[in-house]
Order: sequence, then structure tokens, then C-alpha cells
Amino acid sequence: MPGRTLELLSVPYEAVVEMVGLGGPFVLWIFLCCLLLWALVIERWIYFSRVLPRESATLLERWRARSDRQSWCARQIRQAMISKLHVGMTSNYKLMKVLVPLAPLLGLIGTVSGMLDVFDSMALRGSADARTMASGVSEAMICTLSGLAVSISGMYPVYYFESRARRQTELLADAFEF
Repeated sequence: MPGRTLELLSVPYEAVVEMVGLGGPFVLWIFLCCLLLWALVIERWIYFSRVLPRESATLLERWRARSDRQSWCARQIRQAMISKLHVGMTSNYKLMKVLVPLAPLLGLIGTVSGMLDVFDSMALRGSADARTMASGVSEAMICTLSGLAVSISGMYPVYYFESRARRQTELLADAFEF
């Protein structure tokens, strides 16, 4: 059974290695961008599902235990508590928001690189042989596809967490009543 599991795990690994080989060095950068993006998405999911409920419950309990909730000082403490939670909710958000448009830009660079290979090989051979052009065009298309796939798959989670952070901050502000 363990041998079968390793065999099943090797299939995606081999596919990634083959794609990097066919798509050129920029596909590797796109793949690393994808790994980082989805690691951050998983981290945010864990934060919102496990960490935030505990932190907000702790701070809310401390707020409700206060006898003074009306003074200027108490309002500043309330605002600091809400801000602390908001900072936690928006952690890594800017990096995720940079990675989404970065992937297709890396794909575009790979596309240009592949097309330059096509033109370079045409110039060396002096003709537009289909076999000569195929590898460069293939590299260009794989880079484009990889960059767009990473970007499109990352757009929803990034904007979902942005919306969720905004909504949770509003709900917490209401929960920390005066």
C-alpha cells in the first residue's frame, strides 16, 4: 500500500517537472508564485476558521469585563482591540494581492522569451520550419497558460478574504458595545 501511495504522489510531481521542462524557466517562477499564493490562502483560511474566533472571544470577554466602557480612555482601548483583530485579519493580504497579477506577468515574460526563441531559430536556419518553431511556440503558450491559471485561481480567495476581513471588522465593532 505505501508503494502505491508513493506512485500516486509521483504522478503530479512528474507532471510539474515536465511542464517546467516544456515551458522554460519562467514556468518554475510561476509555480513558485502559485505555491506561495496557495500557502498564504491556506494560512488565511486557518486564521479565519480557528485563530480569529479564539482571539476575538478573548478580547470581547476582556472588554465586557470592564466596568468603564464610556470614557475616552475606554473608547481608545476598544478601538485598539478592534484594530488588533483587523491587523490579524489583513495579515499577508498585500502579498497575496501582489501575487495574483504577478503570475500572468511572469507568463507574459515567458511568452516573449519563447517567441524570441522562435525568431532566433528562424534567423539561424533561414527558414520558417514548423519543427523549429514548435518548441518556442509551445514554451510561449505553456507560460501564458500557467500564469493565467495561477492568477485566475487566486483571484477569488484574495477578494473573499478582503471582504471577510471588512465584514468581520464591522461585526466586531458592533459586538464591542459601549
